[in-house]
Amino acid sequence: MSQTLNDVIALLKPSEIHAKAISGAGSWAVKYSSFGHPSFCVILEGHCRLAVDGQGEIELRAGDFVLLPATPAFVLSGGAKVKPRAMNPSAAANQGELRHGRRGGQPDVRQLGGYFAFESADAALLVSLLPAVLHVRGVERLSTLVHLISEESRDSRTGRELVLARLVEVMLIEALRAAPGDDASPGLLRGLADARLASAMRHMHDEPARAWTVEQLARKAALSRSAFFERFTRAVGIAPMEYLLSWRMALAKDLLRKTDLGLEAVAERVGYGSASTFSTAFSRHVGQSPGRFARAA
Repeated sequence: MSQTLNDVIALLKPSEIHAKAISGAGSWAVKYSSFGHPSFCVILEGHCRLAVDGQGEIELRAGDFVLLPATPAFVLSGGAKVKPRAMNPSAAANQGELRHGRRGGQPDVRQLGGYFAFESADAALLVSLLPAVLHVRGVERLSTLVHLISEESRDSRTGRELVLARLVEVMLIEALRAAPGDDASPGLLRGLADARLASAMRHMHDEPARAWTVEQLARKAALSRSAFFERFTRAVGIAPMEYLLSWRMALAKDLLRKTDLGLEAVAERVGYGSASTFSTAFSRHVGQSPGRFARAA
């Protein structure tokens, strides 16, 4: 499971990372509009409530970690029923410590929160395979990582951006490893939580150039073809060959962005017998030719 997660996180390429201290006291509630970029927080002291659009309300307490891979609109509150005050995530990033509710005195809740962007052209696809809300309780390593991200984001030493990117990558891997997969909504975590499906997915990631068939992948999962197809589609949310195509295209985009390989070489690495076949598949999937994508990148 871990290697597959590593592969996905490596392609997402987190960047433009911001983090800060947030606190609240008294009766308060704030509403953030849909943001699109990933956001995260860890509760240091006290408790508060999080209500994400389309999801149930969650009570957050000390030690809890939350990741919103695409950050839909949400309301954060101290628990009291008050009208939420509208907030702008990017504008709030320019302030010092962010305080909600009563200004003076000791806060009722303290947290570290932040957001970042994904550089990957395939971020939307990969994020769609993650839960809308990832809530992890009592994992001290995540709290430590968020502390380090917060400290590094205030630093100005050489290598700051590289260190931040690596810390966020580790945070994402730790969060996804710690998240419950069995009862997750259809997507990557639920697929990887199933040992048989995880075996097939690992083979797809390890050998994207192989001419896989559903029957071959089913054998890797020790399932019949029909059982594997149904089980994979139900758990991951897309059919096995659709997942394989998406993974190959994600790898192809990365190769086109980062290397000077010709189309024949890229095609071979992602499982196509010729540049023309690859170009047709890429154009259909991405909406533009490989050459045009590479020039734009």
